[in-house]
Order: sequence, then C-alpha cells, then structure tokens
Amino acid sequence: MSHITLVRHGQANTTARDEESYDRLSDLGHQQARWLGAHLQDTRAHHPRVYCGTLQRHVETAASMGLPDPIRDARLNEIEYFNIAQLYEQQHGVTVPTDREGFVEHLPRTFAAWARGEIADTPETFDAFETRVRDALRDIGTEGGPAIVVTSGGLISMVVRQAMGLDVPAMARVALAIMNTSMHRLHPIGTQLSPVLFNAVPHLEAPDRQFAQTHL
Repeated sequence: MSHITLVRHGQANTTARDEESYDRLSDLGHQQARWLGAHLQDTRAHHPRVYCGTLQRHVETAASMGLPDPIRDARLNEIEYFNIAQLYEQQHGVTVPTDREGFVEHLPRTFAAWARGEIADTPETFDAFETRVRDALRDIGTEGGPAIVVTSGGLISMVVRQAMGLDVPAMARVALAIMNTSMHRLHPIGTQLSPVLFNAVPHLEAPDRQFAQTHL
C-alpha cells in the first residue's frame, strides 16, 4: 500500500475574472513548479504513477515540474468558481470581489450557499463535486506505488473534508489556506485515507523564495 501526494497547481492568472482567462500559469507559477520538481528530484521522491486534471494550469504545472506525461482525468478538475460566483451575484446580489480581502469573505459564503442548493443552474452541484472527488481518489487508490496528483485547491479542500469529516465552513477555510504548488499527502490507515502532510512547500522555504509562497 502506498501514499497519494496531491499538488496544487502553480500560480495562475491572478487578474482573471472568468474560467478561461484564469486557466494558465503566470511566470511565477512556472517557476514554483520548476522549484518543486527540482526538490522532488533532489530528495529522490519516487512516484511511478502520475495524474492531473485536464485544465491547462494542471498540465502546465506537471510539465514545468518535469513529471512524466500524466494520466489526465477530468474528475480532478477544479470547481468552476467564477461561473458559480457570477450566478450567485445574478441571483442573490452578492458581488464578486476584486481583491484578496474580499475573496476571503466571499469564498466561504459562496461554498455555503452552493452546498445548500441556493444557487440555481450551477455547472455541477456540490453533491456531484463531492461524488466525483471521492470516486477519483478511490480509483487512483494506493496500489502500484506512490501516486502524485496535480490538481486545484478546491478539490484538495474536498479531499481533506472527506478524510477528516469537515463541515463546509471548515472546508472553505482549508481551501483559503492552500498555497500554490503545495503538497498534501494521504496514507492508507486501516480502510481509510488519512492526511499525513498538509500545505507543505519545502521548495519555497529558503529566504530568497518566500516571496513565492502565494495563495492566489
């Protein structure tokens, strides 16, 4: 039985206000990924199984890390937060923020409304998101050696929710905390996957790299 390491993608286009524009790495995002790839090589990390979502920022992160060509699985994609937020604004008048401080307040509120089914016609329901994440992790499993999975912060927060039994507000706080190119590891303990590493960025801890510890 082996572990699963989830990696959040590198910093994306932080000025974007829609899904398509956001879905590419910034120059810093590529550098974060290169540093992480070098760290994994230096520490002789062994990941015979490599996965990522189908989003451009996932594929670019895996490539800049120097990983072998990953298995691409759409179930590992991020929620369409921009689209959900726009629907929330249209239906309930909750304005989409333009700064980090506003986003810190907006994300938990949006997650809660989405989970309660108060936002109509979303690209997927909260329950559907929860199901696809559970199914993807089950199918990746822990047979065949350690797996590395390049994905997004919202999905990682759902994995932590499922592993730890978190409520939606706690899941939202987890999502806000997750840094770009951070690592999150799950080990099988009994019949369950349990977190043994959260939000680790050893490749960004040197004083001259701490500027690269980004959340957005």
